[in-house]
Amino acid sequence: MSQRNFCWHVRIVGVRQAMTAIMDLVSLSVFVFACAVTLLGGFVKGAVGFAMPLIMISGMGIVIAPEVVVAGIIIPIVTTNVMQVAKAGLGKARAGLAEHWRYILVVCVMILVAAQFVRSIPSDLMFIVLGVPVVGLCIIQLIGWRPQISATMRRPFEWTAGALAGTLGGLAGTWGPPTVLYLLALNTPRAQQMAVQGVIYGLGSVMLFLGHLQSGILNAQTWVFSASLVPPALVGMWLGFKLGDRFDQERFRRVTLWVLVIAGANLIRRGVMG
Repeated sequence: MSQRNFCWHVRIVGVRQAMTAIMDLVSLSVFVFACAVTLLGGFVKGAVGFAMPLIMISGMGIVIAPEVVVAGIIIPIVTTNVMQVAKAGLGKARAGLAEHWRYILVVCVMILVAAQFVRSIPSDLMFIVLGVPVVGLCIIQLIGWRPQISATMRRPFEWTAGALAGTLGGLAGTWGPPTVLYLLALNTPRAQQMAVQGVIYGLGSVMLFLGHLQSGILNAQTWVFSASLVPPALVGMWLGFKLGDRFDQERFRRVTLWVLVIAGANLIRRGVMG
């Protein structure tokens, strides 16, 4: 066998093994559905800059077990958030880290801590844990509420908001919307917001990855499933970048949020009704 044929043989065997690992978790039709949901999440993230974890959780949670959903979002989140940090630039990233280090520190620590409790939560309760943040955070954005924090309360607010965001991140992979509210409460300029978000999302993603390696959620089976969702996430982001300017972004954002509210409510229904 020539070296070229040998390389192709190794690749084919690798793909077969990967597909076998995925099919042990979900059926082919469910896997295709997961890829479609991830593609949509990537598109929305590329178009309006948010909601990929919320879309993946609420969408895949319709047909996939909660632990597998949490595992599935990890590597796509890490990949896309690291790309966001690189796009923002390291100079801005360092400045954001210097100003918001307390919030970033507690977010990262709480993601690591909260991730260890996911496997101990019953499946029905886990659907509620996944659904409630989706519904609550989307409604907050729809009504346009934003907290107002005085200068004297900034430090306690940083610790409290960071603990809440990190806990949600460790349990449900969602610390983006609380971070946006935190930055709005501090009246952070929009250009600076994007750089700070990139740092928080990037470091938080790494903590999520490490936390669920330790918790066992990301294991020999589930990491293959999670890695397989990276290509549709990247394709979706590319399409979002290309097409995002062709429609009313505010209207698209609100429609997306309402769809997420309905999907999140369905997760809560599954948790309550079993």
